[in-house]
Amino acid sequence: MNIQEISQGKKVDAQQMIEFYDQLEEIDCALMYGRWKGYEVITGHPMNGLLAQANWYGKLLIDQETVYPLVLLNTKKTALFFIDPKWLPLNLDFKFLKKNAKSLAGGLKLLKTKDSKARLRMTEFRGKISATMIYDEKPIHDVFRKIDENTVLGWMDLKQQPQPYFFILQRDENSSLGFE
Repeated sequence: MNIQEISQGKKVDAQQMIEFYDQLEEIDCALMYGRWKGYEVITGHPMNGLLAQANWYGKLLIDQETVYPLVLLNTKKTALFFIDPKWLPLNLDFKFLKKNAKSLAGGLKLLKTKDSKARLRMTEFRGKISATMIYDEKPIHDVFRKIDENTVLGWMDLKQQPQPYFFILQRDENSSLGFE
């Protein structure tokens, strides 16, 4: 599987991604600490495209208790900020959200927070124990598997969503982007 092509938006079969994910190594919580640039894996999931349209940058994990699950670029793409996922409705029609995402992206600034909104734990998922981001106020677990030391594949395990949503995180400690 070519991770470079996938991170650039090449569509991949969801079943192939599941098989690829299942064969990857577990990752320890401590190896997840840092700033990560995120890329959606396009599999035909209803959420595909939504994060990109919202200027999703990635994730920031300081330690097991200080985790920022949604880091976005500001509209000028000059700085980063955190949003509180508590206010994001997961039961809305994804097609509606995607159609209106550009106009909604600016409104995400209203969800800005300085507070950590998730934590990191080791959990068992699909037969392996691996680092998992557990959102504070949403039924979401992002379960990570190691591609290499600086690249991980995440599976967003969302309650009542049978189709997996995948994303790639690449370590990005040298970014010049600061936080608002």
